[in-house]
Amino acid sequence: MNRSIASGVFSVVSSKVVVLILTAVSTPLLYRYLGAAGFGDYAFLMSVFAIYMIFVSSGITDGVRKFLAEDRREANWSEHVVGFYFRLAVILAVLGAGVMMWAASNGVVDAAFGSELTPYFYVLAVLVITAQFRDYARKTLMGFGLERYSEPLKILDTVGFIFVAIPLVALGFGVTGALAGHLVASVLVAVGGLVIVNRRVSLSCVASLPSREFPRKQMLTFNTMSIALVFLLMSLYHIDIVMLQQFTSSDDVGNYRAALTLAEFLWFVPLAIQTVFVHSTSELWSRNRREKISELAARTTRYTFLLTAVMAVGLAALADVAVPIYFGDEAIPAIAPLLLLLPGSLGFALARPVLAISQGKGTLRFPVAATGAAALINVVLNVALIPTYGMVGAAVATSIGYGTMFAFHCWSARVVGFDPLEDARLLQSTITTILAGIPIVALATTISNPWLALAVVPPLGFVIFVSFALLVGALDPSEPFEILAYAPGTVGSTAESVQERIEETIGAHPPLGGVQWLLFLTGLSLLFSGFVLGFLGAELEFMSP
Repeated sequence: MNRSIASGVFSVVSSKVVVLILTAVSTPLLYRYLGAAGFGDYAFLMSVFAIYMIFVSSGITDGVRKFLAEDRREANWSEHVVGFYFRLAVILAVLGAGVMMWAASNGVVDAAFGSELTPYFYVLAVLVITAQFRDYARKTLMGFGLERYSEPLKILDTVGFIFVAIPLVALGFGVTGALAGHLVASVLVAVGGLVIVNRRVSLSCVASLPSREFPRKQMLTFNTMSIALVFLLMSLYHIDIVMLQQFTSSDDVGNYRAALTLAEFLWFVPLAIQTVFVHSTSELWSRNRREKISELAARTTRYTFLLTAVMAVGLAALADVAVPIYFGDEAIPAIAPLLLLLPGSLGFALARPVLAISQGKGTLRFPVAATGAAALINVVLNVALIPTYGMVGAAVATSIGYGTMFAFHCWSARVVGFDPLEDARLLQSTITTILAGIPIVALATTISNPWLALAVVPPLGFVIFVSFALLVGALDPSEPFEILAYAPGTVGSTAESVQERIEETIGAHPPLGGVQWLLFLTGLSLLFSGFVLGFLGAELEFMSP
């Protein structure tokens, strides 16, 4: 990974960490103030809105950041791209808001979802316009490689929502208050983002039309395929919520959404990588650097597996204590679907960067086919399982749909022209997860005090997991420092120095064979588990009230 891409990833990851923390604080407050039923209605409305916005904005947001990032020599290329997509954004936003307003006022929403939800769609119609320009502004900045501006705007969006929505919901405005939070926040981000875009490229370019040679057809074709791709992708996110609303109670929808919220925490790094890779790899594709792309994809797959797996193991080990503390006792039914969602969430996390690299090439028919196959499996299983098994059926169906994404997109990647499994070390990563999972689960099970478990298990579990990853060979000894070397300032320079020393020291020493390592590590894991369940467990039990 070169430093320009790495800096973009760090910018996006940093913002996502902040957004994750803010969301982690605000979501349980919304759940408590709205109640399970109100939170279920809110989750359903946001799912419908997300699916609807695919047709309004997804082609624009993906297109503007891809084509701005391309290294083209046409005169005023950036100005023409910005102007073309701004005009298209205006047209689609007005049409989208008008159609939603018409559907709400002419009984379409009433017939489809019930009269109690109809008033909310008037607010959503206004949100269509503000969200359109919020996303256009942020993605345009990303197309210019200005993540240092686009990502603080994402934080502003979250902060604005929290400062407006939480007080309104607490004062009794319910779901309308939550929607108002999104409306105000999107206005702030849209205005701020467009001001920054105007500094880079004057928005007066909206009034100037490019020549006939401008690739309008290529852009519109990409937009169409992008809309199809995002629609299929979003169906994996939202079809279970929409179907649960039809077959179960709002309480079940709210608890299932709570489970999804926790499972989706696993994706914040893969989503950050995907966000940066779409436009960053466009440049690599334009230079036909296929070997570099395969190397980047394989290493990213390996790191994503390890990071997501350690988070999934920790979340599974602590689910019984984390869910009641986080959402309250009313959310205890969310524990079962959460555990079922975690395996599929790992597969979905692995698929996201691979999909982004395919998007960067611009040939979308194979990624669309791969996503469509996973989406079809997801829909069929949800239809089959939700009416009988409710939340549990939705979780099983969605987890399988998520999991198949990685397999299908590995096939798509090879057809597109790169190999994400070249040095992914999936076997070593899987062995690491299994062996490290034993002592981590044992540790979480032993500690009876929930707050003590939350304080002890995550940091100690991370150390255990990384240790096994190094011993098994899922990580090379120098790689943790190689990753830190991309950080700015003293941290980066110090890590780079340590990385070089490690490589010089161990470069000539061959590793043990796979069978020897497997036997040794299995015994080590079982020995450590016994230690945890014995001496350490007794000590922690003594400390517990």
